[in-house]
Amino acid sequence: MDHSKHTPLRPDELTSETVDGANVYGPDDNHIGDVSHFHGAGQNAQAVVDVGGFLGIGAKPVSLPVSSLNFMRDESGKVHATTSMTKDQLQDLPMHNH
Repeated sequence: MDHSKHTPLRPDELTSETVDGANVYGPDDNHIGDVSHFHGAGQNAQAVVDVGGFLGIGAKPVSLPVSSLNFMRDESGKVHATTSMTKDQLQDLPMHNH
C-alpha cells in the first residue's frame, strides 16, 4: 500500500470515534493489529491495539502512545495507521488491562 498518497489525520481528529477499529500496519506494510479503543484525545492519547490472533480471537491488547502511530485516511476515506514497530515488538509489550 502506498501511504504517501494518504492524508494524515489532524490532531483534532485523533478521537475514539475516528480511530476505533483502524487497521495498523508495520514497517513491512503487513497488517499487524487493529485499534480496539482509545484513551484521551490528541497527541497525548493512548491507543489500545489488538495484536495477533485471528478475527479478534487470541489477540493481545497492548497500549501505545498515539505519537508512535501515524494515523491517516486512504483514498476512500478509511482510517488506518502505520508504526515503525514490528508485530513481534508489539507482542513483547505488557498486556493492556481494561
